[in-house]
Amino acid sequence: MIKIAIMGYGTVGSGVAEVLQKNASSIAHKAGQPIEIGRILDLREFPGSPFANRFTKDFGDIENDPAIAIVVETMGGLNPAYDFVKRSLLAGKSVVTSNKELVAAKGDELLAIARDRNLNFLFEASVGGGIPILRPLDQCLAANEVYEIAGILNGTTNFVLTKMIDDGASFEDALALAQKLGYAERDPSADVNGDDACRKICILASLAFGRHVSPSQVKTEGIASLTLDDIRYAEAWGGVVKLIGRAKKLEDGRLYCLVCPMFLPKESPLADVHDVFNAILVRGDAVGDVMFYGRGAGKLPTASAVVADVIDEVKHLNRRKSIFWEKGEEGYVIDYREGRDKSFVRLRCENPEATWAAMTTELPGCQRIRAEGVPAGEIGFITPFLREQELENKLDALPGTQVISRIRVADF
Repeated sequence: MIKIAIMGYGTVGSGVAEVLQKNASSIAHKAGQPIEIGRILDLREFPGSPFANRFTKDFGDIENDPAIAIVVETMGGLNPAYDFVKRSLLAGKSVVTSNKELVAAKGDELLAIARDRNLNFLFEASVGGGIPILRPLDQCLAANEVYEIAGILNGTTNFVLTKMIDDGASFEDALALAQKLGYAERDPSADVNGDDACRKICILASLAFGRHVSPSQVKTEGIASLTLDDIRYAEAWGGVVKLIGRAKKLEDGRLYCLVCPMFLPKESPLADVHDVFNAILVRGDAVGDVMFYGRGAGKLPTASAVVADVIDEVKHLNRRKSIFWEKGEEGYVIDYREGRDKSFVRLRCENPEATWAAMTTELPGCQRIRAEGVPAGEIGFITPFLREQELENKLDALPGTQVISRIRVADF
């Protein structure tokens, strides 16, 4: 019998307890022994819960209980999650977490502590919810040299963009619908500003390329400034707009990492990912392109990934799993202005035709896009591959123009 503790009895934490109770027999068979919930940490009262006698408001009850071998952290955020997880590891307990913010910010440190104490720190649910991605990336694709990961990593923003693309809804109306249906929080800023996707691509990049990538190193743009005119230009070009998290390994070993809206051609496998679904494209030298697809959140899908990690840790008590990455370093992730991409640009102009003539002279190879229903007095075009800084300089040099939109164009 293995005892575990759950820290945080919200949506995911209660789902973990539910799965462990409902599937106790099959979980015990897979783990090799029964798993019992010893303690649940939460400041609230749950008198009607079947686990009511196991609740505590004192983390010390978990930290100081030698019978608890594994701690499950589902509180979210950095404080007090970071302190409690670190203290759990220092107390000799393996940890499972679904907390993407914690892993993105402190993963290298916590993995090092777990390694030094022959413990495990697992976090499959932190990126794809119920979509298995970290274990396949670490194990099944281990023979590959992974050189790029790109994905739709946030279901809320994908739902909003789907409504804008398919139904012609404004950003504000689509977001309001997402909130009404429970897909978006009352404060949706972490989703629509790209922070959630940023944390997830940091975890994926850290694992795939072996060195910690911090959210502060990743250029992050959200979808709040996107308009239906941008959607119309994408349609006229032959594609759609999606919020993409991307990490690409360059020839010199450094990484180019971004979270931003991108034009995707309709033949891209990511272009057909709709509503609250997520998808992650992994590119390896041997396997080619592999895509992982499914619902990226939800109580029971996320809980199932957490419990799978718990089973894995029970099977590996006193034995370490291989999952690990080194500390990051300055300059490992390039400044986004050094990156090279094609971009879609919308300019408001005093004289559109004169501006277009100047643009094609200054930047040969631009492709003009003419979309129906967009305002007069502007032009839209796709640039050739350029460094960000070079494009900024060329746009600044155009007289009588104002940049309305700049959206990168995907090559996957």
